[in-house]
Amino acid sequence: MFLREPSHILLLLLVLVILFGAKRLPDSARSLGKSMRIFKSEMKEMKDETTDPDKGSTEK
Repeated sequence: MFLREPSHILLLLLVLVILFGAKRLPDSARSLGKSMRIFKSEMKEMKDETTDPDKGSTEK
């Protein structure tokens, strides 16, 4: 695997801090978390729609 040793993880974190800066990393993580939450809720809605096709359908 890619990140087997702690030194690899530290090196990756160091590169991220150098590239993005310490101020932008928390904002990026926060926006990524929001995006994942939205994605999960949309996937759940799609799953609910496929299991119950009559739910929300107004066609007759």
